[in-house]
Amino acid sequence: MPHHGNEEEHGASGDRRDAEQRDENQKPVIHDNRKVDPKTGQARHPDQERTAAGEPDSGDALSQAEDILNSVDVPAAESVAQGANAGEAEELKNDLRRLQAEYVNYRKRVERDRAVAGEMAVIGVLNALLPVLDDVDAARQHGDLADGPFAAIAAKLENALKTYGLVRIDETGVEFDPTIHEALIQQPGADVETDTVSQVLRSGYKSGERVLRAAQVIVSVPA
Repeated sequence: MPHHGNEEEHGASGDRRDAEQRDENQKPVIHDNRKVDPKTGQARHPDQERTAAGEPDSGDALSQAEDILNSVDVPAAESVAQGANAGEAEELKNDLRRLQAEYVNYRKRVERDRAVAGEMAVIGVLNALLPVLDDVDAARQHGDLADGPFAAIAAKLENALKTYGLVRIDETGVEFDPTIHEALIQQPGADVETDTVSQVLRSGYKSGERVLRAAQVIVSVPA
């Protein structure tokens, strides 16, 4: 078949297209890592841009907040150098200070909530074990835990709970305290000047300053 056009021209055109394609692939990729947008004067948030681009988040909310604060701490001089005037730069610094204060308060609140959640978890476990401790006390009073392996197990359980702050309320001869004692019986006492715990019917417990259960007691009152 006859050829239309000059074969040399076709070959030259193909070579030029290949050369242009190679040049296009070899063009350098420029990333704008400036912390302040030169057009708007607003601070950029690299971590937020990475999340929007589909990159996975790293760390918890506290770590992300600290990364954001570290990445946008721009001095006023640099803001001016990027095209913002002094007033805008100072306003930006004030915004960053407010942002930092908000995240500091957020971090403190989260840490406080974590501590409270941990304390409540421990208290829940201790409350669940109080009936077991009552059974141990009853067995000990009946002489079933005087000796043997079960006595050793009961002692280990009580010692383990003490490490979590569990304190028994079972003292006698002390002044009656309605915050930790529940008076079931009152009887006159010959040699007492104030309401005094004369007998503990059921031990109470507390963890730190929190009373888990008041002790049920008999109270001697002045005659």
